[in-house]
Amino acid sequence: MQTKTILIVEQFRKNSNEDNARKMSAYMKNHFPFLGLPKPQRVELSKGFLRKITKEKMIDWNLVNYLWELSEREFQYLALEYLAKLKKQLEKSDISKLEQLIVTKSWWDSVDALAPLVGVLCKKYPELKTEILSDWIISSNIWLKRVSILFQLKYKNDVDTQFLSKTIIANNLSNEFFVNKAIGWALRQYSKFNPDWVKEFISRYPLSPLSIREGSKYL
Repeated sequence: MQTKTILIVEQFRKNSNEDNARKMSAYMKNHFPFLGLPKPQRVELSKGFLRKITKEKMIDWNLVNYLWELSEREFQYLALEYLAKLKKQLEKSDISKLEQLIVTKSWWDSVDALAPLVGVLCKKYPELKTEILSDWIISSNIWLKRVSILFQLKYKNDVDTQFLSKTIIANNLSNEFFVNKAIGWALRQYSKFNPDWVKEFISRYPLSPLSIREGSKYL
């Protein structure tokens, strides 16, 4: 592992705060230990590291996996910030690597940061929707389902409504909170650009009260 990576890990740990860590872990339902670094402090500590490490314009997946394996949640956040800065360098084969991150140490915070990266890949390689994401829609893993619903959030007017319909209809009777919330979020976001389509969709298909409430927010 590169020296600069070891240094940023040491720097994060040196600035840990036990009280903050306890509160941050509780907020995430105690799924993960935290160092207790609030986002502004974490960004400040890591900006020099990220500036240097992203100069090569090539994703170092060994770095990503190393950070993902560390116990404290802030290191996964660092990996996600690194990937976001290099999202234009994502290649088609990286979809399997993103899938592995989605299903490992899964919770809404990491999954919702990975969804836009999947969105970037599907813009570049639309065939991934049928080759890969169609399986995610019906996966037993709720986080893959959630990403299949949310990956188009930043597409604005370019949302593939046929695919969005497919993802929602396959999951509209789910009892899973994070799936129903995702359905509502996707509809709400697209309603900013095509409210008539969303209004018509909500009236046509049975959706959970949560999905309807979220999806109708701007209608």
